[in-house]
Amino acid sequence: MNTIVEWVLDLMERIGGPGIALGIFLENLFPPIPSEVILPLAGFTAAQGRYSMVEAILWATLGSVTGALLLYGIGAALGLERLRVIAHRMPLVDVADIDRTDAWFGRHGHKAVFFGRFVPGIRSLISIPAGIDRMPLVQFLGYTTAGSLIWNTLFIWIGHQLGDRYHLVEQYMDPISKVVYLLIILAAVGVLAWMVRRSMRRTHDPDDQIDVESLD
Repeated sequence: MNTIVEWVLDLMERIGGPGIALGIFLENLFPPIPSEVILPLAGFTAAQGRYSMVEAILWATLGSVTGALLLYGIGAALGLERLRVIAHRMPLVDVADIDRTDAWFGRHGHKAVFFGRFVPGIRSLISIPAGIDRMPLVQFLGYTTAGSLIWNTLFIWIGHQLGDRYHLVEQYMDPISKVVYLLIILAAVGVLAWMVRRSMRRTHDPDDQIDVESLD
């Protein structure tokens, strides 16, 4: 991963704005690539006069939106019905789980897409359920662009102000990102444990089953 980050940073230094867009695009597809490294460096290079801060922000936001659109497309191609069929064939997962999640996203998806742009690990992946739910594309682009613009502007501005000390951003953000990733892992483990207990309970109580006739 360090090699990938170094390659992205070198690309930014070589080709400028398009390198920022490519770096942030890849950060959307591979969340372990930290935007907290790419964006402050973009601000630092802007301070050196290689491009303006506005150009850096626009290129970064273009990369964010492009990456989000690709993930949205993957979610849309998968679709809710196909996901329900997959869930029906998977151990531990109920079709009802998918339906409840989809219902929640239908009510709160706009907030999830916007605020998700500020959360490491969630920032890019939130685009997939938006695609599965077929959130209106204009709405998805609006919330994604707004959230990305705020996030990118903040970190590019900080890098611009710090100058050659831009690397301090990563030092402060890295522990926060690790805590967020740990919370995500703990939440995933908690959900898995709940699913295992539910499966064991149903094994001992055959009457506690879900109705899957809607899939027939």
